Amino acid sequence: MIETYLPSRVYLDNSASTKLAPEVLAAMLPYFTEQFGNASSIHSFGQQAKGAMDEARRQVATLIGADFNEIVFVSGGTEADNLAVRGIAENYRSKGNHIITSEFEHPAVRNTCASLEKQGFRVTYLPIYENGLVRVEDVKSAITEDTILISIMHANNEVGTIQPIREIGGLVKEIRLERKHLFFHTDAVQSVGKTPVDVKLLGVDALSLSGHKFHGPKGIGALYLRKGVRINPQVTGGRHEKERRAGTENVPAIVGLGCAAELAKENLLEFQNIALLRDYLEREITRLIPEIKFNGDKESRLPNIANISFSYIEGEALLIALDLKGLAVSTGSACSSGSTEPSPVLVAMGLSKEMVRGSIRFSFSRYTTQAEVDYVLSVLPEVVTRLRRVSPLYKQAMAIEQHKY
Repeated sequence: MIETYLPSRVYLDNSASTKLAPEVLAAMLPYFTEQFGNASSIHSFGQQAKGAMDEARRQVATLIGADFNEIVFVSGGTEADNLAVRGIAENYRSKGNHIITSEFEHPAVRNTCASLEKQGFRVTYLPIYENGLVRVEDVKSAITEDTILISIMHANNEVGTIQPIREIGGLVKEIRLERKHLFFHTDAVQSVGKTPVDVKLLGVDALSLSGHKFHGPKGIGALYLRKGVRINPQVTGGRHEKERRAGTENVPAIVGLGCAAELAKENLLEFQNIALLRDYLEREITRLIPEIKFNGDKESRLPNIANISFSYIEGEALLIALDLKGLAVSTGSACSSGSTEPSPVLVAMGLSKEMVRGSIRFSFSRYTTQAEVDYVLSVLPEVVTRLRRVSPLYKQAMAIEQHKY
């Protein structure tokens, strides 16, 4: 029997944001007070701040297998995506005007590509199949003489599917033996800190990450930019970040990002246990609740995301009902909150409108406990049953079923 135990508000929306690790807060605090210098100043206060930034740059580089000077600090994943996609496309426009991406991308990439189309770039949006995967052969077929950039996310933020980035990177490397100006970017905001990410093994030229997705502070992220890849800066002014991103650096947040990166590397194996908790949740929901569908690939996915569609009910109604029970989950991307449109990710995967609207994302962190998952299982079946009883779709389906007999 499941114990109805609620240790505190249960938070299973970690793909939207994670709580700040205590060690990260402790690392940041001195840079708000005692060590407050501007990292561009040459006096001791400034050099102390610059030293802290250098250490954070090393920590982030180590997490993803990059070199120290290949890390550019930015305000978060959205800016990192914009800097990579716009920066590369604009800089190499004389070499071609074709970009390849997918229907699966985060709005930070998808909307940026749409904006570039208005500036005369041609964009190919690759299809996503039912399992949520891009096919490498589709990428290969889409490449033309004018292609300068491919941007495919490493792991999807809604269903957790991990794309064949290493295979695409190998394809790009092979083509680049003949054509120098072809670059590959991946949005790894959801995957960094939860699964091994090595930029050299993946074969990417640019990679985006964000601190608040792995227990770092909000408002800070980084772009990995392979040595030799040039970009047009999107924020101009001073010569900060080797003239790739102007503006006085947010030293406390950068220090926090570095600390979070180091902790993430140390605790990466813990996500094997998170995967076990996720699998337990899915197994028990299957046993307790009929007429559900799991979205995304069952094998190639992050260990901390379960996306489930519940027939005959609205995901938003389910989210609110669960929130009243002290449980925080999501209906999809936090960046699309407030939109009345169905998830473009699930639509691209071929789900019906009903199944898309009935989807809920449960996302775990390394702080998630067995007791919290058990609490979910103690309240979810009753909430789903209650919402289905008042659903016109459910009543209609039951009437049809009874008519058969």
